Parts: sequence; C-alpha cells; structure tokens
Amino acid sequence: MNGGQFLLKPAAIHLQYDTYPFTVRFLIIIPAHNEENNLGFTLKALQQQSYGDFKIVVVNDGSTDRTSDIISQFTDTDSRFGTISLEKSGHQPGSKVVRAFKKGLETQKMEDYGIICKFDADIIPPEHYLETVAEAFERHPDYGLVGGLLYVEKENNWVYEGNSNRHHVRGPVKAYRKECFMAMGGLRETLGWDNIDSILLEHLGWKEIVLPELHVKLIKTKGADYTIRPAEYYGKYFYFLGLNRTLAYIASLKEAFKSRSPAFLIQIIRAYERCRSGRETLKISPEEQKAINEHRWNALKKKWLKS
Repeated sequence: MNGGQFLLKPAAIHLQYDTYPFTVRFLIIIPAHNEENNLGFTLKALQQQSYGDFKIVVVNDGSTDRTSDIISQFTDTDSRFGTISLEKSGHQPGSKVVRAFKKGLETQKMEDYGIICKFDADIIPPEHYLETVAEAFERHPDYGLVGGLLYVEKENNWVYEGNSNRHHVRGPVKAYRKECFMAMGGLRETLGWDNIDSILLEHLGWKEIVLPELHVKLIKTKGADYTIRPAEYYGKYFYFLGLNRTLAYIASLKEAFKSRSPAFLIQIIRAYERCRSGRETLKISPEEQKAINEHRWNALKKKWLKS
C-alpha cells in the first residue's frame, strides 16, 4: 500500500442527494503532515462514500513530502474537496492536531453543516461509513458523538486495534452533531482532548456512541512518531485531563501495574507533579474540571462495585 504513488483516476461524479432518507451535510476536517503514503487512500475512500453530501478540508500542516500533490489530485477534480496550508509547528501530542483542525474549521460557515468530523489522514472507512453515521444521528436526537472501530493490519489480517474500550470513539474517526460540538465549546488544544470531549458532552446530556459494525482501517500505528517519553506522557496527560491528585495517582498506579514497574509509577507521578507545581495552564474551565473528576470517580465506583 503506497500512497506516495497514489493516482486519482478522473471519473464523472453523479450525486443525487434527494434520494437519501435524510438530509444532513458533513464537514470533514483532516489535519495532515507528511502523509503522502496514506492520504490518497483516505481521500479516495471518502470520495467513494455512498453518502456524498460533504465538504472536506485537508489542512496541510507544513508537509515537506508530496502531501500537497496528493491533495491537488482531489481538489482539482472534485469541488467537495478543499485545502489550506500551514507552517509546520512543533509536534506535541494533542495540541498540534487540534490546532490544525481549528484552522480548517475557520474556513467554513458552521451553519452550512449538521455534522462536524475530525478525521485522520491515514484511515480507510468503509463505503457506507458516512451514510451509517448520518442515519444514526437522524434516528437518535440524543447522539452527540458517533464513530466506528479502528482496525490495524497484522500478519495480512485486519484486527481490532484495542487501544481503548469499545465504547469510546477514537480520535481518528470523530463525528459530532453540530449542536453538541458547539455546546461543549469545540475541541481543546491539549493532551487528552479526545477524552475531554466525551466526558464533557456526556455531562451536557449527549451520548457518545460507537457503531461496532463500522470497521475503519488504520494504515499506520498511532503514536509512532511521538518523541515524548511514555512516563512523561502519562503524567502530562493526567494533568491536562484535569485530574486531581488522588485520581491522577490512581490512574498512574494502573498504568504502572501494566508494565509491572514501580519506577514507572514514580516517573509518571513526577511528571504530573512538575505540571502541577508549574501551574501549567489547563484548557478547561474549573466547572469542566469538576465534571471530569466527578465522571472519573463515578467510573471507578462502578468498577469497584462490580469487582
């Protein structure tokens, strides 16, 4: 699978939006940095969707490879595809991708859309992905966030990624009802943004729904290019998620137990405490932080009661 050699074969595009049993338009923002080997497959899969009422904005975030050429193959032949280019920013988990997403969002009028998507540049959704998501939103007014499950290739087979529970919509495939997206204040430029969103929307009365029948192929492994050390990552993650000290320590213990390393526990806690003592700025309000901590406490109580 070599996206660097991806070539779009021009084809006539016949869209009949009035044949759908529902009418909602997607806005899909795709941040992309040096994705020449993957982006073509993502855009082609979206172009071939059974539901075609969408606008795609690819945010070219300082790419130095042929990413811009891949984008042009679609923007030059299909008016539903657009792009903007940014100067490259430092790669910090969470904040960089959300910053690029927001730049793409700024180019569009929110009132023109009903569903706001943040997709990654290295996914291959099934042909009926958008149609199934649109139908889920149409049938369930309380759905605020919808997505499928991620699958990775191992030994020539596509298997469930398993990096998160099956009830959490992962960062590469986020689709928000516009009203939900606006109510929670959009996405936060911080580590942990893709968990903050699910907690806040639930606090506001919306539901996060994973549709297990939607298998999305993830072309490359997430986090492979992060330079941050794992222990430091977790410490910062727990801090910027807004966890109080008790919850952060419990979460740190859980991660350290997985690696069976007391030293790993100490390193995570030190990273958390460095952020805390430095009073690093959170991207959530005190009220939102309170809601997040209450959510985590309730989740822990449920687990303890079951055990």
